[in-house]
Amino acid sequence: MSLPHAILTSLLEKPCTGAELARRFDKSLGHFWQATHQQIYRELGKLEGERLIAARGLATARGSQRHFDVLPRGRAELERWSLRQADPRPIRDSLLVRLRAAAVLGTVDMSAEIRRHRELHADTLERYRTIEARDFPPGVSLERAGELQRAVLRAGIVFEESWLAWCDETLAVRQ
Repeated sequence: MSLPHAILTSLLEKPCTGAELARRFDKSLGHFWQATHQQIYRELGKLEGERLIAARGLATARGSQRHFDVLPRGRAELERWSLRQADPRPIRDSLLVRLRAAAVLGTVDMSAEIRRHRELHADTLERYRTIEARDFPPGVSLERAGELQRAVLRAGIVFEESWLAWCDETLAVRQ
């Protein structure tokens, strides 16, 4: 995945200012693709330079702000990117390398760190389940777009559940 495509996706959902985009990104796509506000603003400039998005000024109480809209060329790029094949990415997590190092060293107890990670994953899982209950209550039928958005959230839920199961399994092994 690339940040420009995540930004195009978010702007197609709802055109907004850079500040609004950064806040929304933290609350939605940011769960699955990390970016700093500085990276988001830099990409907005690049997307505008490539004529994939356009900015228009909005008068506010504090002056003017730039409001970004996706242009037809940006939509076409997002469609092209969405249809391309991509292989699954391998796991890349420093905890797993540190656990391997602990195994080689034979002197390091990783159980406290695994418990800490378990808590972090449990917190994230709870956040995702709260979002699911709020945005996708049982018994409410969804349009195709809503079903796909729910599928993304469900991927996050299943991911966190698998990490919790792995943490529990690993903690059961003598460190």
